[in-house]
Amino acid sequence: MEINEKNIKLWSTLGPRATLGLAINDYAKDNENFMVLTSDVSTSAGLDRFRKTYPNKFVDVGIAEQNMIGIAAGLASENFKVLTTTFAPFQTMRCLEQIKVNLGYMKQNVCMVGIASGLSLGALGYTHCCIEDIGVLRSIPGITIISPADSASTIKATFKAIEYDESIYIRLTGAVPNPTVYTDNFDFTIGKSNVIIDHGNEIAIIACGSMVYNALEASKLLKNKQIQTTVIDMHTIKPVDEKALDRISKDFKLIVTVEEHNVIGGLGSAVAEYISGISLSPPLLKIGIEDSYGDAGNYQTLLIKKKL
Repeated sequence: MEINEKNIKLWSTLGPRATLGLAINDYAKDNENFMVLTSDVSTSAGLDRFRKTYPNKFVDVGIAEQNMIGIAAGLASENFKVLTTTFAPFQTMRCLEQIKVNLGYMKQNVCMVGIASGLSLGALGYTHCCIEDIGVLRSIPGITIISPADSASTIKATFKAIEYDESIYIRLTGAVPNPTVYTDNFDFTIGKSNVIIDHGNEIAIIACGSMVYNALEASKLLKNKQIQTTVIDMHTIKPVDEKALDRISKDFKLIVTVEEHNVIGGLGSAVAEYISGISLSPPLLKIGIEDSYGDAGNYQTLLIKKKL
């Protein structure tokens, strides 16, 4: 798929879920051994076109996420490239043991996509919001975790993740329309962060997912107050970009992490764990969802309540 300004604007209006569907549809054109599994969310995951175009490459297991991971692992063992998707809490926590055993322990290679992670399904409450998925998966060996910043990043992440050499979890956050972070073609390398803007070396704002755009907006406000900031898209939370953290710890006075996830176990924890081993590393401020649930509400309302 061509990454250009026109397409990026289109994908932004579609949002990450529909953009995921476009990426999967495009990938399937040239890959006969590609399979997509879902658990009763083909429409929500933007897969209706794929389901109709490639019926032999699509399996809807129904509301049976644990079975979905078992079937995916079986297909992977027969050298299929496999992508699974459903809403984030069901893609991760409902089938956590199967992810641990079949993917982490047995090392079967599956690309999992958790749609509508974070707070975007706030109207349905915290059974459907997902603020824990990074934390629970980070502790499983052999699972890479990516959180794309926008719809264009979702395209890049999907193609790279399907071809990756170990199981990977793509965490899709944000709503429709999806604000753009990348306005033209860009490099997306799993495990390597991207500097989005560089306004100086006082504060390094490290963000992932939907919060990269918010970090950019915060950086503009700080610039107006003559506070120098650099914004880094740390799209890969596991493995975190250690080389970037080495540079940041050496050059900046303060590190701020921002994520649409519990402050325990997510991006902030990954950064803290690494820089704790660096002598004279700068202070770290973690911004995210404090360790609590709350009332249901629409997405923007919850973001405001959680101070994101």
